[in-house]
Amino acid sequence: MEQEIATQAVGLGGATDFSLWKLFLRADFVVKAVILILIASSIFSWTLIFDKLRLFRRIDNSTRSFEDKFWKSKSAEAFYKNLPQKSEDPLTIIFKSAMGEVIKTRSKSTAVQSARVERVLEVSIDNQLKSVEKNFTYLATIGSTAPFIGLFGTVWGIMNSFQSIAISRNTSLAIVAPGIAEALFATALGLLAAIPAVIAYNKFNSDSQRYFARVDNFSKRFLSII
Repeated sequence: MEQEIATQAVGLGGATDFSLWKLFLRADFVVKAVILILIASSIFSWTLIFDKLRLFRRIDNSTRSFEDKFWKSKSAEAFYKNLPQKSEDPLTIIFKSAMGEVIKTRSKSTAVQSARVERVLEVSIDNQLKSVEKNFTYLATIGSTAPFIGLFGTVWGIMNSFQSIAISRNTSLAIVAPGIAEALFATALGLLAAIPAVIAYNKFNSDSQRYFARVDNFSKRFLSII
């Protein structure tokens, strides 16, 4: 182990290339593993971000269109019969579930019918909320853990740098700088992965709350007219 560190120390003395690729190549296997984990986390995070951006744009447009057509229709039942069998719009799915229950409970009293439709609405809204917020926890996890993973890589890299100094008995900047740069690279990647994930999580959480407040408002208005 000491022999390996000593060899690294000698090599670091002449290492003047601080490009990101060279920093990665010079890092030991632990720091490399940390860097690869953070890069994978960042790619996964951005994939989720773009997916959720498309989702919220789509459901916002489809829900706006649904509400416009619904309130202009002659009756809820006529509107229900003209809806397509399959839909990816959460409000359309919620309405179809509720309207199906309205039709099934026509023979019941108004109080019983309202109670059953309200229960169906609650279950359907909860299911759609889970669907829309799927994978939110991954963004939160990446945002909260990536800096610490990067910090671990940094601490490990600095420990190796100090070992190199002790073995080579040379405290010159040429010996210290490359190892420190490699270590700090891990922290930078951790922040690079975490910051977009945290911002996206907060934004999507806010968008979800606003959207389902809109859905809840529609549900209350729908219950008042059945």
